Amino acid sequence: ARRSLASPVVSGVLCPCGSLRASGAAPGPGTESGGGSAGPCGRALCEASEQDRRLRALFQKLDVNRDGALCIHDLAVGLGRLGLHRTELDLLKIVKAGDKDLDGQLDFEEFVHYLQDHEKKLRLVFKSLDKKNDGRIDAQEIVQSLRDLGVKISEEQAEKILKSMDKNGTMTIDWNEWRDYHLLHPVENIPEIILYWKHSTIFDVGENLTVPDEFTVEERQTGMWWRHLVAGGGAGAVSRTCTAPLDRLKVLMQVHASRSNNMCIIGGFTQMIREGGPRSLWRGNGINVLKIAPESAIKFMAYEQIKRFIGTDQEMLRIHERLVAGSLAGAIAQSSIYPMEVLKTRMALRKTGQYSGMLDCAKNILSKEGMAAFYKGYIPNMLGIIPYAGIDLAVYETLKNTWLQRYAVNSADPGVFVLLACGTISSTCGQLASYPLALVRTRMQAQASVEGAPEVTMRGLFKHILKTEGAFGLYRGLAPNFMKVIPAVSISYVVYENLKMTLGVQSR
Repeated sequence: ARRSLASPVVSGVLCPCGSLRASGAAPGPGTESGGGSAGPCGRALCEASEQDRRLRALFQKLDVNRDGALCIHDLAVGLGRLGLHRTELDLLKIVKAGDKDLDGQLDFEEFVHYLQDHEKKLRLVFKSLDKKNDGRIDAQEIVQSLRDLGVKISEEQAEKILKSMDKNGTMTIDWNEWRDYHLLHPVENIPEIILYWKHSTIFDVGENLTVPDEFTVEERQTGMWWRHLVAGGGAGAVSRTCTAPLDRLKVLMQVHASRSNNMCIIGGFTQMIREGGPRSLWRGNGINVLKIAPESAIKFMAYEQIKRFIGTDQEMLRIHERLVAGSLAGAIAQSSIYPMEVLKTRMALRKTGQYSGMLDCAKNILSKEGMAAFYKGYIPNMLGIIPYAGIDLAVYETLKNTWLQRYAVNSADPGVFVLLACGTISSTCGQLASYPLALVRTRMQAQASVEGAPEVTMRGLFKHILKTEGAFGLYRGLAPNFMKVIPAVSISYVVYENLKMTLGVQSR
């Protein structure tokens, strides 16, 4: 049985009030985060210099080779001397979690930052498990919490979990016991954060280029992951259908608007209705909804396979690893369904009576232009994945971590408005960064819709737009594109939550 982090380690580095308080670390449950230098116990004992001395003492105990940094070997030997035995994978996770400069070891500042950040996460998990809010976790609370995650265990199994952490034989775990057990034991994929902060699964703004969400081990084992994806797909279908008129207007402005043909929003809608009636506002929406299912499924499967090469399917990848895995998965998914992207553009731009339907459009393109036409604009589309996915992920993770650090007190649940705001801001930033590539892609896809249009390359089209319209020309259609972000995010969230309940996905 694994031993807990007993007094030789923890009591030597914690202040007498029992909280890790160096440089503003979060207090434990049941304590006040107050001003001044007083600790949570109300006594002025958490002096920075004293705390620094204690942390340095622990660091020096673990720094076996005395080189001023902790490598995996140092942690293995140092913790072993203190009676703590961790697997090599556990030690690797600790180093990866705290290693900011990516040199494969932890210096003192990185070590302290890891402890502070880790305690913050542990506190959120403890509060989520403490259903009775009495500062203690018992077997029933463990059973209930795991049941919420879709995992059923008996009370006997829950008691075994308790015994591994319970130091005083009460068969309950208080905050100190919880923290002592886990403080130098990595807790990856913390379920609370993953459950509440789904991003790409919930929000659909019409562009499926975001990095896929992480799922907890329990969600994967119990099959909840596919219910989340189905709920996300249904939410995307409703969201895209509701905002389809704005999406079609964006495509028309990207292709036809210029200095000589200045198309405004009201004028664009008037022109569409005059040409084809109100139903014409939804041209291209059918194929846009139809491609959600294959694209989401392929991207999820590709992402899980790529994760196995980068890390393991049991741990959460770091941001740059998620970006690489997500971008590659996005490229594979886009390559698989790209002909549907071309069809969507052609259907959105068609005149009344030009095609009888999607299949007629596809046959027409194949017979007149050949198979290569289904991959027009492929290169700018692939290039657009990295700035879109990268900026969207970076902004969302930054906003999420800022909220967790500053405002998460009793739960990792941000609430509806914070989640919607974070999703809207990150999606907007991602679209803004990749928009010129998206515009060039759309114009290349639409080439054959203009009779006798010359074949142009991505580079040639960029030069032509900059020469004839200036930099502003690369952002034609940006207004209706941004107008649909807030309603798209809001609608997809509401539908997602309702579909989750229908499919039996339990919200905590």
